[in-house]
Amino acid sequence: MKKLLPLLLGIAFASGSAQAADLLGVYRDALGYDAQYAAARAARDAGLEKLPQGKAGLMPQINLVADTQWNDVKNKLRVSPTITLGPWLGRLVPERTSYSYNTNSWGVSLAQPLFRWQNWATYKQAGLAAASAETQYALAKQDLIERVTQAYFDVLMAQEDVATAEAQSTAIAEQLAAAKRNFEVGITTITDTHEAQARYDLVSANVIAANNELEVKRQTLAMLIGKEPEALQGLRSGVEITPPQPEDIGQWVGSAEQGNLNVLLGRSNLEIADREIERNRGGHYPTVDLVASHGRQSSGISQFGPGLGGTDSDATIVGLQLNLPIFSGGLTASKTREAVALREKARSDLENVRRRSALGARQAYLGVTSGLAQVKALEQALVSSQSSLDSNKLGYEVGVRVNIDVLNAQQQLYSTRRDLAKARLQTLMAQLKLKSATGSLTEEDIVAINNLLE
Repeated sequence: MKKLLPLLLGIAFASGSAQAADLLGVYRDALGYDAQYAAARAARDAGLEKLPQGKAGLMPQINLVADTQWNDVKNKLRVSPTITLGPWLGRLVPERTSYSYNTNSWGVSLAQPLFRWQNWATYKQAGLAAASAETQYALAKQDLIERVTQAYFDVLMAQEDVATAEAQSTAIAEQLAAAKRNFEVGITTITDTHEAQARYDLVSANVIAANNELEVKRQTLAMLIGKEPEALQGLRSGVEITPPQPEDIGQWVGSAEQGNLNVLLGRSNLEIADREIERNRGGHYPTVDLVASHGRQSSGISQFGPGLGGTDSDATIVGLQLNLPIFSGGLTASKTREAVALREKARSDLENVRRRSALGARQAYLGVTSGLAQVKALEQALVSSQSSLDSNKLGYEVGVRVNIDVLNAQQQLYSTRRDLAKARLQTLMAQLKLKSATGSLTEEDIVAINNLLE
């Protein structure tokens, strides 16, 4: 049985690990569930429709019109008082007449724009708007990667807090028990017991707070993926984090100023503003259209009067139509000035976004480099903390150290272990933010981090 127990524990541990979710799986769940990302996808689909809408202004417009009417006509002859109708003329020209007839007509018209500068500028704007929709969608995907990774890492860091608090609670409980035993046999004073009890009460409160924070972080992650995973894979012990390539902050800043998705979006908005000026200036330009129509009109009465048959008329018209705007009350000029002002706003917005992107790249790069240095320092500190704890335990056993020394050494060890785990996660997050600042963050970066998990 003693030999079988470790095997059973190993199988149970492997089974639990197999059920643990990894970062890539969580991200793919978020792709299909996150409402913010779904809204961005719908917005992209709507934005792509701008292109066919703009193209419609360059295509022919064809209309079919048909109508039918029933006509009921009543006539009353008015005669001048100085004129008297004789019996013969009265019979030839009746004083009152009435008749009814039906008229039908249909027609097909075509108008093909030959020169409409406003429509051409609108078409160019539509292409830029569709490209902007794609950029906004890519931006939403980058944002989803960051949000999912941050939520995943927040759960891992909260788990580290819980593990640290529980480990401290266990260690302090053991130290409290030892202090009580030593006091009972007269080796130590009651002070050691009181100090251990105070530490134990404090860390018990920390355990409660850490578990509460863990639940909050798990619910935040569940909101992104639609479910709460039973367990998450953490970073492998002693994992190595590579520095950013190239190791030149200037190159990363330059890439951010050119490739950041918000910068690309700002450039697109500036081009759209330029086209808007052209479109409004086009209101002063003439338009030329090719027009054609064909139709038939049928009437139940002829031109010779009622009761004498009907008429059918067919007409086909082909020609060119010129429209030259002369004065529109100053509307066109005002809209042009408005578009010029909005272009200057778009230019300033682009410059602001470029500067913010450069700042974001600098901050992220420094976050990675300082994080790597912090990881190395904490790795060394962890070794030193373990040695300190071992020395204090030995010193306490031989009587050269007091209980508070052991408690402090334990707290330092667990805190260092927690800080090291958090530093690694924060450094990986800074790497993602650096990629995002340059517009190069993709699912491949999720895969790379996923390979570092247990």
